[in-house]
Amino acid sequence: MVTAFIMIKANTGEADRLRDSIESIDGVQSAHIVAGDVDLIAKTQVETPAAVKEIAATHIQAIQGVEDTQTYIAMD
Repeated sequence: MVTAFIMIKANTGEADRLRDSIESIDGVQSAHIVAGDVDLIAKTQVETPAAVKEIAATHIQAIQGVEDTQTYIAMD
């Protein structure tokens, strides 16, 4: 299994709606609104790195209100 964390910057006022949309994506275990440089952090657990890319680049970045993402794959 591949675990990854996706940092998400959202348009102002969109975090609650985005969290619900992101949590509904297959492979996303959880999404949390956070304070700091990003607005949300999503945890994914999938079979391959390609599946992480599919979630981040295809699904999350396609949601209206997402400004930017950064993906970090866990090494343990």
